[in-house]
Amino acid sequence: MKWGMVIDLQKCTGCGECVAACKRENNVAIVEPKESAMGRTMLWMDMLTIYEGEYPRLRVRQIPRPCMHCDHPPCAKVCPVRATYINEEGIVAQIYPQCIGCRYCMAACPYTVKSFNWYKPEWSPGIRNTANPDVSVRPVGVVEKCTFCVHRRQKAKEQAKSEARELREDEYQPACAEGCPTGAIVFGDLENSRHRVNHLAHSPRATRLLEDLGTEPKVVYLKEGD
Repeated sequence: MKWGMVIDLQKCTGCGECVAACKRENNVAIVEPKESAMGRTMLWMDMLTIYEGEYPRLRVRQIPRPCMHCDHPPCAKVCPVRATYINEEGIVAQIYPQCIGCRYCMAACPYTVKSFNWYKPEWSPGIRNTANPDVSVRPVGVVEKCTFCVHRRQKAKEQAKSEARELREDEYQPACAEGCPTGAIVFGDLENSRHRVNHLAHSPRATRLLEDLGTEPKVVYLKEGD
């Protein structure tokens, strides 16, 4: 089993709903403008700005960018305490209580998809009361990242086990895929030929960010085209 994601850029409108869904689902802290101006924005998924062509025919596009969950993650190789590791299902996981905040993983990641928690999260009563109880609030001084909403996977696996059956394709979906209004984000098992994500990942339009680095990312983009 190897969980992965395909993002169809022909369907993506750059609305940012996936970013908002990820932030709410995973209790990602809200950063004040002053901290944000210092580059301390907390996002587990963001929108990557792409510039195509030249003025006056310049085109600006935004594409969703979660953690790539690489098969050969540079971040896991440099972590001195193994707080970042790749699990048996291909998800690059983060053990927050084990993280010492050295940020070696952030420096090693070529996709810049990790965030450092610079301060102790403070939640207003209204936001705190709507926090997701399935996801812990991380303490100050740790690195945070997309986990493919691993808590959802665990809940789905336990439900399937209690019913003595296999996990269904649509039973485990991260918040970004579930919240995408155009269906541009498809999630599933890249090694399962019955899963739609497997077929899309082998499309002629399929491409990966910085794939020449040899990190083998499990997030695949479908280029615009026929």
